[in-house]
Amino acid sequence: MTRSTLNPQPVEWCGENPGMYLKDTADGPYVALVSFFRVVLSPYGRGHAAFILLDPDGKGTHPDRPNLCATDNEPLAAYLRDGFARHFLAFRGTKGLDHTKMIPGWDFLAGGDGTTEHIEWFRCALGQVQLVWKGWGDRYGVELTEGKAVTGRHDMFSTFIDVREVEGHINGKPIPGRPFPRSFAGKTDSSTAFLAFAETWFARP
Repeated sequence: MTRSTLNPQPVEWCGENPGMYLKDTADGPYVALVSFFRVVLSPYGRGHAAFILLDPDGKGTHPDRPNLCATDNEPLAAYLRDGFARHFLAFRGTKGLDHTKMIPGWDFLAGGDGTTEHIEWFRCALGQVQLVWKGWGDRYGVELTEGKAVTGRHDMFSTFIDVREVEGHINGKPIPGRPFPRSFAGKTDSSTAFLAFAETWFARP
């Protein structure tokens, strides 16, 4: 059966959602979870939400290990947290997301050369934040349909880039950990750090 060129289902949101899920060792726990959203269309309009959990299984009360979301649209950030990020496999079941503090963010800027490096830079209540994805690997399209998207309630289409090297700083302090290989969307040599561009989530019927 030929697939229709028109998707009749409602668009939940579209934009970008690069991530860094970082560990100290391949078999160890995540020491940092980063999910950055740049949304251009949603029920709550445009905006950014940078979820940064440096205490993924805790409350983020230590000043060096906060759990935060820097955003310029708090209703949008809450929508993304509860409807989407909470279902991402690395975040699923973590205590840190329930103890994530919403803080103001502004001056969200994207940079990089578009071939080997991508940078997200912004200011927030804790200072300047810089996230860098470099060492680009494979580039491929992902179509998660028929209940395969992590929420179970959506279809998701996106362009992914596996990333082998990352850097992150919050007001000059480095974000711990590094990426490791993972299985994703049937690809066994993907990475726990990645870029996700032109990402669109459709509600399932």
